[in-house]
Amino acid sequence: MKTGIDSYSYHRYFGEVYEGLENPPKYNMTLEDFIKRATELGVDGVSLETCFIPSFDESYLKKIKELLRAGNLDAIIAWGHPNGLEAGDNAEAIKDMEKHFRTCEILDVDTIRMVGSSLAYRHLPHGPQIEKITKLLKDPVKKAEDKGIKIAIENHFDFETDEILTIVNNIDSDYFGVTFDTGNCLRYGEEPVEMAKKLAKHIFATHTKDVLPLYGGNPKDWYYYACTPIGKGIVNIPGIIEVLENEGYQGLFAVEIDYMHPSFGDDTDKAVSDSIDYLNTLK
Repeated sequence: MKTGIDSYSYHRYFGEVYEGLENPPKYNMTLEDFIKRATELGVDGVSLETCFIPSFDESYLKKIKELLRAGNLDAIIAWGHPNGLEAGDNAEAIKDMEKHFRTCEILDVDTIRMVGSSLAYRHLPHGPQIEKITKLLKDPVKKAEDKGIKIAIENHFDFETDEILTIVNNIDSDYFGVTFDTGNCLRYGEEPVEMAKKLAKHIFATHTKDVLPLYGGNPKDWYYYACTPIGKGIVNIPGIIEVLENEGYQGLFAVEIDYMHPSFGDDTDKAVSDSIDYLNTLK
């Protein structure tokens, strides 16, 4: 089992603070700081959100590549925060995603996570979204395959598992699969282990997330199932790992924390560290 961290776990430290929900951190973080911290925590890899990469100049990315090598870290590129293809209505976003095929090449990365839609569109009809997203992705997936790059669409609190499977089957390529977010399943009212079984053979990457309900909160709020350190919530993480490993999954179990459950404070770094410690007990 390979442990990892998605850089979105540190979104507050990169300057993205959920207004009215979170406090600003006591210090800020650079991409270099994040990679060094991941190295200190002894993980096997990182998922790098493009929104937190300050430059895509080749010389800068080569420096990042050296940091990854020094830390013996695998990596994936995570594109699309917050709304990705905007339910299939933003064809220009495809061009931006395709630019990161070059980012992958420079960093020697073979997987890019992408977002088709988001919670902003989840109450709109899903059929037209799926049709438009499929149409937009057909050509980019062919281009990615030519470069040896896999594209992995996330269940981004936008589509149910069967709908994600529909997109995967519509694309019908060994180079198109899924970034499986364990917490977003539960947020959509699905059972994560069962959903892992459905998606297992298509999963290229994960956002390994544990959650607890906000007691007294509003179940209609996206953050009602708020993040906890891995092992402290209600997601059956060991069960998910068993399912994926039995399917031969070789990718990262990358910890992702978005909104922290208030009962665990706001020390994201401690939550990430505790999550890694827990995952290490499962190896």
